[in-house]
Amino acid sequence: QVQLVESGGGLVQAGGSLRLSCESSKRTLSPYHVAWLRQAPGKEREFVSAVTVTRNTYYADSVKGRFTISRDNPKNTVSLQMNSLKPEDTAVYYCAASPRGAIVSLDYRYWGQGTQVTVSS
Repeated sequence: QVQLVESGGGLVQAGGSLRLSCESSKRTLSPYHVAWLRQAPGKEREFVSAVTVTRNTYYADSVKGRFTISRDNPKNTVSLQMNSLKPEDTAVYYCAASPRGAIVSLDYRYWGQGTQVTVSS
């Protein structure tokens, strides 16, 4: 069982930055693909970014050039640096992990509780 805990959410003005972190306390994340997904009020959950076991990275078109995902295996964390934030980035952001399967998808096996990101205009 992989238990994921997100941190780093908050309130920021448009154009600002936040850094989200996803930590696994009980198991190493190194054998898992890890993704960030988000869900805005009244909208369906959507893929944001992912980093594979081999450190390949993927981004939704809406965040390319603004968000950067990275993993630090010794620290057992995956981070999402979010720059040039827009009001439409407001959502609950979830960290998710899976040992295999499609990367750009919502089909991840383990999920965190989520962290709120609010971008004011």
